[in-house]
Amino acid sequence: MQDTFSAQLYIQHVTDHKRELFYGLIRIHVLVHASQEPIFGLAMMEELEHHGYRIGPGTLYPLLHGLERNGLLKSQLKNVDGRRRRIYTITSAGRKALATARAKVDELHHELHEKRPRSIL
Repeated sequence: MQDTFSAQLYIQHVTDHKRELFYGLIRIHVLVHASQEPIFGLAMMEELEHHGYRIGPGTLYPLLHGLERNGLLKSQLKNVDGRRRRIYTITSAGRKALATARAKVDELHHELHEKRPRSIL
């Protein structure tokens, strides 16, 4: 029973680290799509799944709220087919953050694909 518990803790530890690692990439995906058109949670979850991220509402909605709290997105409630839906759009600060992220991702992409990254020693 102790081995099973230890294995579960290890799996949870790895899962938490993997989630933390990809959380920034998910934020960038959200900003990219919000820069193209207004977005909403369910559609964004489906789009992220297309890119291999399987996240639920308990992860996505706090992320969206955080981006809004930080001034990168703004939202408003709209009636869509008789239901209220929160629609998010990117702000000018969000566009600036996305431009910075794009440059950093390009730099990282280059380094990931170098045969031998620059030595740090």
